[in-house]
Amino acid sequence: MKILLLKPVTLLLLLFTVFFLQSFIPDTPIIKYACHYEIDSSIVAQKRVLLYLNQKKWDDLFPHRNGNKTSKNKASSVDIYSFANFLDALKFFPEFLVAKNTTLQKRELAAFLANMAFETGGGWPKAPDGYFKWGLYFVEEKGCESGCAQYSDTTKKDWMPVYGQSYHGRGPLQLSWNVNYGQFSAFLFGNKDSLLDHPNIVSQNGMVAFASALWFWMYPQKPKPSCHAVMSGYWQPNHYDSLRNILPGFGAVINIINGGIECGNNQAEEKYSRIGYYKYFCKYFNVTPGSYISCANQKPFNSVL
Repeated sequence: MKILLLKPVTLLLLLFTVFFLQSFIPDTPIIKYACHYEIDSSIVAQKRVLLYLNQKKWDDLFPHRNGNKTSKNKASSVDIYSFANFLDALKFFPEFLVAKNTTLQKRELAAFLANMAFETGGGWPKAPDGYFKWGLYFVEEKGCESGCAQYSDTTKKDWMPVYGQSYHGRGPLQLSWNVNYGQFSAFLFGNKDSLLDHPNIVSQNGMVAFASALWFWMYPQKPKPSCHAVMSGYWQPNHYDSLRNILPGFGAVINIINGGIECGNNQAEEKYSRIGYYKYFCKYFNVTPGSYISCANQKPFNSVL
């Protein structure tokens, strides 16, 4: 083996060239992902999803998604909500759609898609193709495109907001608040600062966008269970939950996501709502919605009795 020896002048020129070129590299974050699972386990969730979805069905369900070239929605030139990005994000969540039977698998998938579509929907009752075809239309929270300071909570000392950054809703489930950006960043990147410093990554990187939604779906935030645990049939209410009339079903998922605003109002079920989307996707997957799909008679998880 020959060892290449560089003359001092040549070595200095090489070091100068590297330093010179680095000065022209833009100050953008380098994305490195934390490894959570073995490679073999990273595709199991993809296999489950592919039992019920494929590219053709995705295009049928979300024809007006943001950046879709066949849609009139030209908000972005990039198909950030592509089926490929969704499948790519699933590698971090091998337990997605793990359920006791296919009925519960279909219900969980329907519930996940329903909440994504509702959070990002751009439809209206007389919209072309119908109201329910306009899910995944928005990437960022309406009205917060230039930032919304109210989502910075300085009482969360472990997840302090960064000056000049906005933690408004982004992605399929509209990830919000600095504490959620910090916790999701720690999960995906292995550190809290990647997204606290650069929260816009969630609205610019399709895989990260879907991963943010799956992270919120799969992990509990006490006193709430995870949405996954509810829809997969593994969660049962405790005494605390029962006092609030929170029962297993899609209604509990609504309570987890936005219970303080949408639950406990005793209002009649509306067609154009989370429940409407859930029924729509259940019909698409040929599965019944199950019991307790409304939270109208439930008190929020964190409510004081």
